Amino acid sequence: MPTALVTGASGFVGSHICDQLHERGYSLKVLARSSTNLKSVQHLPVQPVRGDFADPESLRDAVQQVDFIYHVAGATAAKNRAKFFEGNQVATRNLLEATLRYNPNLQRFLHVSSLAAVGPSPNLSSPVDETTPFHPITTYGESKAAAEREVFDRMSKLPATIVRPPVVYGPRDAGTGAFTFFVVAAKGIAPLIGFGEKKVSLVHVTDLARGSVEAAESPRAAGEAYFVSSEEFYTWEEVGAITARVMGRKRVRHLRVPHAVIHLAAAVSGFAGMFQKKPTIFDRDKGRDITTSYWICSVQKAREHFGYRQQIPLEAGIAETIAWYRKEGVIR
Repeated sequence: MPTALVTGASGFVGSHICDQLHERGYSLKVLARSSTNLKSVQHLPVQPVRGDFADPESLRDAVQQVDFIYHVAGATAAKNRAKFFEGNQVATRNLLEATLRYNPNLQRFLHVSSLAAVGPSPNLSSPVDETTPFHPITTYGESKAAAEREVFDRMSKLPATIVRPPVVYGPRDAGTGAFTFFVVAAKGIAPLIGFGEKKVSLVHVTDLARGSVEAAESPRAAGEAYFVSSEEFYTWEEVGAITARVMGRKRVRHLRVPHAVIHLAAAVSGFAGMFQKKPTIFDRDKGRDITTSYWICSVQKAREHFGYRQQIPLEAGIAETIAWYRKEGVIR
């Protein structure tokens, strides 16, 4: 029975990767601080291992005696630029160095990055792919690109694979942009940013988790990076209409918000967030993110290298997501 270490197992994507690994017969170790709430994986036979990314020596027990490492943990919100880089680049570097020191014969290091590391597409006919140079437009994206470079720099010493998801949605999501959209759309309102066309790639969390494990298990994927996403591109109008249909509503009311209003609100929210204990998600960078027209990517390389295909249609995925929100009491 192979053993895998998963970082970020208490989170949205990490918990679903744990599900996939358990279904495939893996023994699971999860990296956790003493304060980490492991509710999302309490249904699984996981072995918590204490460790802190800021202290490489504390990662020794976590990385030893495992065959695979899935590095999912990272900073998606931070008080400042330095915190983003600490949570993404520095944490990744320290985990890689601990792995090289204490488990040099690891079978695969799977790093979960983001489409934000590469950046948006210039137009609908040119989705980004693995040949696209890094051009992140947010601090978060810059820090994820820096984390990827840490992985790339060690690929000659360690078999590693990078996966880059776009917007992720599905059960257990409680804090991303997709979550906010679904909660509002469930009330019959679809917030639309600006007045021009916007297209996005989306991936259901189960497809992402499955694609990540397939990439880690594929001999061909060692030393490579992949976009793991939907095979279609969607508008938020489409997503809103499907959400309304799933909710049993006859229609959804579109609420268009001009870019100028978004940027102003983002600036105000970001300033207010400086005085709050927790970092705000909605700041200038987020405003720049959501007013961008094309966050789309190609999955052709993943399809060719390890047979990845989107298995969950958008409507089925939204229905499952809404059912989970209802079960949790997030929406009615």
